Amino acid sequence: MDLLFVIDPVDHIKTTKDSSFAMMREAARRGHVIWACETPQLLWQSGQRVTARGAQRLQLSEAAVASAYGTALSDWYAVTETRDLALADTGAVLMRKDPPFDAEFIYATHLLSQAEREGAKVFNKPSALREHPEKLALLEFPQFTAPTLVSCDPQALRAFHAEQRDVIFKPLDGMGGMGIFRVREDGLNLGSILEQLTHYGSQTIMAQRYLPEIVDGDKRVLLIDGVPVSHSLARIPQGNEVRGNLAAGGKGVAMPLTAREREVAEALGPTLAARGLLLVGLDLIGGFLTEINVTSPTCFQEISAQAGLDVAAQFIAALESKL
Repeated sequence: MDLLFVIDPVDHIKTTKDSSFAMMREAARRGHVIWACETPQLLWQSGQRVTARGAQRLQLSEAAVASAYGTALSDWYAVTETRDLALADTGAVLMRKDPPFDAEFIYATHLLSQAEREGAKVFNKPSALREHPEKLALLEFPQFTAPTLVSCDPQALRAFHAEQRDVIFKPLDGMGGMGIFRVREDGLNLGSILEQLTHYGSQTIMAQRYLPEIVDGDKRVLLIDGVPVSHSLARIPQGNEVRGNLAAGGKGVAMPLTAREREVAEALGPTLAARGLLLVGLDLIGGFLTEINVTSPTCFQEISAQAGLDVAAQFIAALESKL
């Protein structure tokens, strides 16, 4: 099949850890044709279909296709063709654009929904992406979350801190630990942090009770078509850092799912899969759900290399079964 990856610039992909690269490599091993474009290349015009303007056909190198997880590669692909590609003419479209979950991301999902009406198969489903912004999606499942507040009201946020005493504040549209602050019981810099994050009360943010179990890792649990992968990736903060995100310097350690993690994953998995979310990344700290990642869930390579699995093979097999 022709598989179109809607992603950030291909030249920015790090073959040592990027899950989109792992997907491409597995798809190439199975004989599929790889195409790539960025969201600004998507367009629709009256009387025509949604098209990826100047989509690039990627030929992965023999070294890339044969490589093991975590391998650093240079010149891992060549562009063998560039042309306008109607999304409905592909076997599947994989929406893998990283956050921010901003207006441009939403506009892209509307174009992808139109492509679906024209016959394209899009994963994750565009309407499901719109309905599950990654920080806010957990509001549907309060039985699994730590005490949480979503608000732009500085007074409400201050009151939440006074009640919980140790709180994590974070923006709703970031990734990789960007913009996350911890405010302890002394409330040091609380005012300035809230001013910065809420833009003086005009932008909604999330506050969550600080979970000391973060020292054991912020666990990423992957769901593929609603079924949990057997191992999570515990992203463990290093040094004095409060964030476990790999992008923030966290150490990734693959671990078998705990009973609690499996309970949460099996409770949410069927519901999310039924909505068209083929791939989901649940984040849990101390057994509490902190985020539901649906835009470009990662950790394929780290889990596969350490746990002896092949997560990309599981994912591409699930994709093929859907088609």
